[in-house]
Amino acid sequence: MEYINLDVWRESRKLTNLVYDSTKNYPKDEIFGLTNQIRRCAVSVPSNIAEGCGRNTSKETIHFLFIARGFSL
Repeated sequence: MEYINLDVWRESRKLTNLVYDSTKNYPKDEIFGLTNQIRRCAVSVPSNIAEGCGRNTSKETIHFLFIARGFSL
């Protein structure tokens, strides 16, 4: 399964770009606090989808998809 062909991965990339655009005007004193936290959270969704698709078993793939969703098994 190629993650770049998944609609959910494409949409999560769009969301990540929106988050980056939205947070670039946050106060400079928040750059290493709230801004960084929000951006890392947004990046983790497409990253976990890609990581899961690269795994060897369906169980591992599902595990990473649940992480991307925000729930654990």
